[in-house]
Amino acid sequence: MWWGLLLFCLSLFLSAMPAVAEDDEPGRLPVRESPVVIGGDHNYPPYEFLDENGDPAGFNVELSRAIAEVMGMEIEIRLGPWDEMRRGLADGTIDILQGMAFTRERTSEVDFSIPHAKVHQSIWVRNGSPIKRLRDLANKRVIVMRGAVMHDFMLDRPELNAELVPVETLEDALRLLAEGECDAALVAKLPGEYLIHKAGLDNIHPIARPLVAQDYGYAVKKGNRDLLAKINEGLALLKKSGRYRQIYERWLGVLPEPGVPWERIVRLGALVVGPLLAVLILTVIWSSTLKRQVALRTEDLKREIAEKEEALRRLKVHQQQLIQADKMASLGVLVSGVAHEVNNPNGLILLNLPILKKVWADVAARLDEHYRQTGDFRLGWLNYSRMRDEIPQMLNEMQQAAGRIKRIVEDLKDFARRDDAELNEDVDLNEVAQAAVRLVENTLKKATSRFQIELADGLPTFRGKAQRIEQVVVNLLLNACQALTSHDQAVTLRTWRDGDHLVLEVADEGRGIDPQHLPKLTDPFFTTRRESGGTGLGLSVSAGIVEEHGGRLEFTSRLGEGTRVRLYLPQERPGDE
Repeated sequence: MWWGLLLFCLSLFLSAMPAVAEDDEPGRLPVRESPVVIGGDHNYPPYEFLDENGDPAGFNVELSRAIAEVMGMEIEIRLGPWDEMRRGLADGTIDILQGMAFTRERTSEVDFSIPHAKVHQSIWVRNGSPIKRLRDLANKRVIVMRGAVMHDFMLDRPELNAELVPVETLEDALRLLAEGECDAALVAKLPGEYLIHKAGLDNIHPIARPLVAQDYGYAVKKGNRDLLAKINEGLALLKKSGRYRQIYERWLGVLPEPGVPWERIVRLGALVVGPLLAVLILTVIWSSTLKRQVALRTEDLKREIAEKEEALRRLKVHQQQLIQADKMASLGVLVSGVAHEVNNPNGLILLNLPILKKVWADVAARLDEHYRQTGDFRLGWLNYSRMRDEIPQMLNEMQQAAGRIKRIVEDLKDFARRDDAELNEDVDLNEVAQAAVRLVENTLKKATSRFQIELADGLPTFRGKAQRIEQVVVNLLLNACQALTSHDQAVTLRTWRDGDHLVLEVADEGRGIDPQHLPKLTDPFFTTRRESGGTGLGLSVSAGIVEEHGGRLEFTSRLGEGTRVRLYLPQERPGDE
């Protein structure tokens, strides 16, 4: 019986062996395939670089050679400028890049292997620099390696308005920063430490907290899954044998202690359960079918997990939006209180200045007589002949400035006041526009040198609430300022009459809005500036206020050319007599 079982297993083994092709000629040498060309950066230590003799070296290089050895592959390693290597992968002169940071955007161009390391990207600055975090790079000159992942990272953040300075290598970036040419450089932390030690740069350092941590592995041109499968299999074999650990320790440091030696346990178990060999052979025959089914189910599970993670992310975003909305509701109370505290001392100034002007008028006559009799004399730090003309001017300027403070405080109090009364005021659209401009005047000066306001003469009033429409105009002006990418770009505010409607237009020459986003601009919580703190509530609230007044908002925009928003208000609300 035992011999019968052995013969049955042998027959199964022979039937599973691939048949020899009839046209194979014994003794004929196989055709030698072209080597796989592996590309990498020529100056990215300790991962990949050219040594003193000009030969490829580093963690990636040794790992690639080990994979080629265990997989029986013939390879050729080429190291050069990173931008050239990426172009080589795209045009087919390079088959695989041995070290590329993973981003979702890059998955449209390449397929990634399982990661073999983790790269921590950092912001590098000169000693004593005030830059501490990503948002501090706004309007700064930032050095990036051309075509590298941090170049793409900054291109995806136009809201920072940073001036990017591309260079060929990370060493060039660090040298340029050390020489004081720019404000910061985006360089991976570990290569940066190697390079500053090599170049003797002691006046620069990375900020303490890494900017982002990215998976780092092999990348092939999109669709080259056969080559990618060999690389993944080679990595798995190296990790299983412990050789990957040795290479990692030699170049990057010590890996965590390995877990339970399951491979050894399985081997010992196989020796003990030898009689079950026939069952294992049958399992191998079934494995191809089961593997396909498992792969399909795995994809389903991954999709379900991704959907749940996305739902959780959206829930967290909505929670943050509600928190922000509550903060905005509290802002009105805070503004009203601050305005009251400013108004009290300013009122005293406005009360005393007319008295001081009258006192000066009475004293000036006596001082003039003294001047004619005795000649010039000192008044304060200057001669009286100069001060008798400047003091009245100084008093007038102080009174004008105090009056301006009073108007700003009143505008702030009106803006912050919660008013649920009926919309039954006679409102002057031009006065509302001027009050809104006063509120955001400082923001306008910082954003643009070309602000223009054109108010039509003789506009009729409309029925409504001035404070609510003022809130809408402030919102439109702030959005226009935030859309600008240069101080030379213009913002314009105009009013005019169009038939039975009054029209207020705010136009900017900023970055513009994607056409697919225009219909969603007034949706609650929709914003294209989530990363820079946008809540998506401003235009939604504004649209509600305008609708209460029987009006409408119209948006037109082109990417790169700017945006124009028109507010239409009826001279009389529907139903008014």
